[in-house]
Formats: sequence, C-alpha cells, structure tokens
Amino acid sequence: MSDKPRRSRAWFGAEGSHGFIPRSWMKSQGHPSHMFDGRPVIGIANTFSDLTPCNGHLRQLAEFVKRGVYEAGGFPLEFPVFSPGESNLRPTTMLFRNLASMDAECAIRGNPMDGVVLLAGCDKTTPSLLMGAASVDLPTILLSGGPMLNAWDGRKRMGSGTFVSQSVQKLQAGTMTQAQFDAAEAALSRSAGSCMTMGTASTMASLVEGMGLALPDNAALPAVDARRQALAHLTGMRAVELVKQDIRMSRFLTRRHFENAILLNGALGGSTNAVVHLLALAGRAGVELSLDDWDRLGRDMPCLVDLMPSGQFLMEDFCYAGGVPAVLKALLPRLHGGTETVAGRSLAELCEEAPEPDGEVIRPLHDPFKPQGGIAVLRGNLAPQGAIIKPSAASPALMRHTGPAVTFEDIEDFNARIDDPDLPVTADSVLVLKNCGPRGYPGMPEVGNTRLPAKLARQGVTDMVRLSDARMSGTAYGTVVLHIAPESAAGGPLGLVETGDLITLDVEARKLELHVDEATLAARRAARPPFASPYARGYEKLYVEHVLGAERGVDFDFLVGRTEDRPLRGSH
Repeated sequence: MSDKPRRSRAWFGAEGSHGFIPRSWMKSQGHPSHMFDGRPVIGIANTFSDLTPCNGHLRQLAEFVKRGVYEAGGFPLEFPVFSPGESNLRPTTMLFRNLASMDAECAIRGNPMDGVVLLAGCDKTTPSLLMGAASVDLPTILLSGGPMLNAWDGRKRMGSGTFVSQSVQKLQAGTMTQAQFDAAEAALSRSAGSCMTMGTASTMASLVEGMGLALPDNAALPAVDARRQALAHLTGMRAVELVKQDIRMSRFLTRRHFENAILLNGALGGSTNAVVHLLALAGRAGVELSLDDWDRLGRDMPCLVDLMPSGQFLMEDFCYAGGVPAVLKALLPRLHGGTETVAGRSLAELCEEAPEPDGEVIRPLHDPFKPQGGIAVLRGNLAPQGAIIKPSAASPALMRHTGPAVTFEDIEDFNARIDDPDLPVTADSVLVLKNCGPRGYPGMPEVGNTRLPAKLARQGVTDMVRLSDARMSGTAYGTVVLHIAPESAAGGPLGLVETGDLITLDVEARKLELHVDEATLAARRAARPPFASPYARGYEKLYVEHVLGAERGVDFDFLVGRTEDRPLRGSH
C-alpha cells in the first residue's frame, strides 16, 4: 500500500473555493459526501460513439467497470474521448489517432483522477488511449470491447475486411453475383464488437494483453459474451488496487514488454499497423525501439495462429481455443517471462494457468501454422529508412521478384486508371502508389493493398507485388510492401519512380531496390515540384507540419516523451 498522497485530493480535498467548487458540482450528479473522503478516484476513458460501431457497446460495458470500482472501494468517473472509427471517419482514422491521444492525455492530466481504465476497441482507439495515458503515467489498465461474433456464408466463415476484399475481386471477375454480394453485406457484421479477424483491433487488444496492460482474456472474449462483462468488473476492481499500490503504467512499458509484444505479434500473424502504433507508444514512454528491433525479433518467428487474414479461423474460434494466454504459453520459451503485468503476477506465472495449444487454431512452437509470422523490414535505395511486409499474408512465389513498375501519383490517380483496359500492366508488374504517407495524404490511409487491375482479375490473377508509403488494413492480405520511408511527400525516392523502371523485392535478403542510376534519379529529383499541403488551417495543418515518418511511429514531434501527471498551473 502506498503512503503517497492521492492526486485527486488536490481537487476533492482542497479547502476554500478550490474544494467547494469541484465537490459541490460533482454532488449535482447524486454523489454523496463520503465519495469525496479520499478513496481512489478512477477515471474511465470511454471511446463509445454511435459513429464507431466497434465501440458502440462500451457505454454498457463501462457500467460493469464501475461496479468493480465501487466494490473495491473506489469512486468511478466516466469521461468521453474522441473516437476515431474505421468504418465512417474520413479521410482516414490514422489522421486523428494523435488527436485522440491528445484528448486522452489532456483529460487525464487535467481532471481529478488517481488511476484510469481505458475502454477501447476499434483500431485507433487502443493505441491513441495508450499513447495519451503513457504521457501522463498514472496507474492504468486497458479493457477492450472484444471482437464481434463469427459471420457465416452458409457453413463458410466470413471475415471482416478479408471477405470484403475477396468479394470485391470476385464481383469484378464475375464469380460472385450482386445479390450474393448484398447478402454478404447484410450478414458480415452480426453483433457488437470489432473485426473478428486478426486485424488491427484484435492485434492491438492481444498485444496489450501480452504486454501485461490488460487482464488475461482481454483480446478474444466476444463482445457479447457475458464473461467480458465479468472481465470489465474485475478490471474496475484491479484499477483500484493499482492506485492503492501506486503501480504506474510505465512499469509495463519497459523494453522487455515491447519485445514481448513484437514476438507475440509474429506468433499471431498480427497486423502491420502494430509497427507504427508500438513505435509511437515506445516514443511516449521514452523506450528506444526501432524498425531494426521488429526485424530482429520477427525474422525467425513462426506464425502459430491459423486466423484470417493469414489463415481460416476467426476470433470466436480463437477464444474457444484458449486465446492469447494459450499463445503466450506456447511462446514462453522465447518471451521475457519475468515481466510484470497489471494482474499482479509475472507473465510466466499467468502462463501456468493457460491452456495448451489446441493444435488446430493455435499450434505449438515446434509445429507452427506458417514458418514466418514476424514483420520483415526491407531496406535499399527505394526505402533508405525502411519499409515493411507481412510474409504470412504474402504469396511465397512473389517474395523474390523483379518486375517493371506501373506508377500512380496518388490514390485518385490509381482509382481513375487501374481498370483502364489500355493500362500497360501484366501479372509481373509492380504496382507503385505514391503520396499516401503521413504527410502526403495526409494521415497514411489503408490503401496500400491496392486492388488488382480488373483485366488481370478476370484472367485469374490473385496477387501482385504492390508498393506504397501507405498502410494496409489489418484484415488485408497479399504481397504488399508498406510504410516506405521517407515517404514521397518528404522527398523519398518512391516519388521518383516512373512506369517501366525495374524494381526488385527480395524479402529473404530484406532488399527493396530500384534499378535506376543515381544520375537519373538526381535529374528527376531536381524536376520534381516540392510538396505543398492543401491544408491551411486547423488540426490538419498542425498534423502535416509536425507528423513524424512511419519509421518513428507517425506521432507528432512535440508529443514524444512523457511529462508531469499534474496540470502545470492551478485553477483560478
């Protein structure tokens, strides 16, 4: 038990008007006087929004967190945080991840709370809440909303995003009717919760669990499962204990915790988006983490989990097979088992209670689902500061490939020309998409897994090498090179590629090379106009001026590192 004075006392324990005002106005909500007696105040950061369907049930889930807080002797106070939802927010949610993190950070620092429960779910809500909370460093625990139930097309599983991409290609190729497409749309999202594939939402929920920032089973319990409500109750209880023991979030953000997360991501065949999110979180926590760490730890990491988009099963199946605890148990020989967790026990101790891999959805380390699950980091004259590819989602035949570029200046140019019957493209071509990075779009949208030309899809082509400075959805698949840095808008060589240039991708050698001599590239660079942002005001202007590259997590330069947990000035 900590003897340190509780932070909330600066508000609720103050004398004179500085105590009268916060206590009196809070009592207008029906809170009795004894709730201000010094008990732990637990803020519940809620990313509920009707516009974020993945998080649409978090309002109800928060009530179960409150029950747990009350039972443990705390005082729960729920507050909203900006909710960037994948399915509705334009131009891209990644543009607003940093905004949501700033919202969370300011709300946590400026309000009377001693600890915080982070309620997240949709892709960007998890990293944004983690980033904001890490910058304040109070006792913190995260609770995910959980994945939606499996979707079915007859007796065949349909996966969020993955099935959409496949269906669009089938509709293009004439192997799926419009009626079948419409029926799939109606049946795909059949309950509350986030994508039921190992997309970004499930990946981040899993990595949070593996880092020890959430209680066991956080990632896989379905959103509508009563056990998630029970987990919410336990999370509220545990938040109070973390405050009583003054166990700060930074205890679970050491380099070893991040390394465990990278290893777990490989075993899961997790989303490429985890790269930028963990790099940004490490920057907030003051932990040295780089793309080289991702490559080093992921190089020989097999994929143990047979889940879409890399496999065939979905998150509900993953839950019944043991979820993240079972994967951690299988992976324990490679992990830092002594790392602390918010559960109050080490990772190794938690693994003792976990089930063994079932051998179907979750495979043992000696008999993996795929030999490569980690993220591969590529470098070369086309990506001097790095690029990434997800081998478990790529076509083996294309992992070493040389072909002529077919270039597109931006996503609008791509959409206008990709289905042109006269486009000079073959199955051996390399599709190159420019100006979709953090500054160039702005916001680094999930357009890197560009669709294939319609004329090739009709010929039965199902994959091609695709390059961009963009991201791709965690539910996507294919031989797609992403996050090329520096990006086109920052003067990166990707912006100099022209149609017909030969490009070599060699994943084993970690190479991405443009076969154009330096003199030619210099001439092209001199002729290329400088990047000009279309934004002259507001948050978007701030974003373009201060966003860091993909190799540094796409955070703002002025947000790297943590600061004091108290407001710099008092209330007057």
